[in-house]
Amino acid sequence: AEEYVSRMTAGWLGQMAGVGWGAPTEFQFNGRMVPESEMPAWKPEFINQFWQDDLYVEMTFLKTLEDYGWDVSLKQAGIDFARSGYPLWHANSVGRDNLRKGIAPPDSGHPQFNQHADDIDYQIEADYSGLIAPGLPNVPIALGETFGRVMNYGDGIYGGQFVGGMYAAAFFEAVPERIVLAGLECIPSESQYAACIRDVIGWWKANPGDWEASWKLIEAKYNENLDYRRASCGGKKKSFNIDAKINGAYIVMGLLYGDRDPDKTIAVATRSGQDSDCNPSSAAGILFTALDMKNIPAKFTSALDRET
Repeated sequence: AEEYVSRMTAGWLGQMAGVGWGAPTEFQFNGRMVPESEMPAWKPEFINQFWQDDLYVEMTFLKTLEDYGWDVSLKQAGIDFARSGYPLWHANSVGRDNLRKGIAPPDSGHPQFNQHADDIDYQIEADYSGLIAPGLPNVPIALGETFGRVMNYGDGIYGGQFVGGMYAAAFFEAVPERIVLAGLECIPSESQYAACIRDVIGWWKANPGDWEASWKLIEAKYNENLDYRRASCGGKKKSFNIDAKINGAYIVMGLLYGDRDPDKTIAVATRSGQDSDCNPSSAAGILFTALDMKNIPAKFTSALDRET
């Protein structure tokens, strides 16, 4: 139990570190890498994040589970999400609007009613599902079918199940590639999302010391080819891309090229651009879970505010 609490705490801390460090670059670099000279310097106060949708949306899901248990219905998950009062964007925002109009889940996240169905939303808030399920990948899979369908569909849900599966694996696995492969087992192998992650693994193996070479391959296939962006809101814009697949690729880039180093992991995920605070948040959360609190550098805890 003590080790669980330590790793779970580290996972939340990693989310906070990643989103705080990457926040100044968010959507400032669409379709291009963040130059090394424009990567923000770490400040200890970055760890304190109180108004990030990467973090607060998950609290609603956890409260629903606390109130209604593991077998909570999709209907109840939708009711609780509809009653939330915090700011939302993209699939989350449209999904909540749909719920309030009487469009029940899973239709609230379906492409027919939600043009953001493959957006990144559930992917950035699925961390909770693995952090409460150490070594139990079927839990984040099942929770994705409950909470992910409130606002997403298809690859938009698979992204969250993939991330949740990586967190679940990170409690017992230290090697980033194995963590990624464990997450990949949580989603349909025939999906575009799974194909994207397999591509990234292959390109990493072909370019093990050159993340920028792999980034260019991701850009060519998953940003410039609109066939991979048909159910996300940026599907007709070449630069802005909030599709779960390409941003999931950047999470994996951080993990594979980060070599278990927190700074390097966050830097690669951030410098890949697009949603460049959400992606390092997920990558760092997974890595920190694997590292455990006892191995987290002090610079990430020195200014931590546990009271606000």
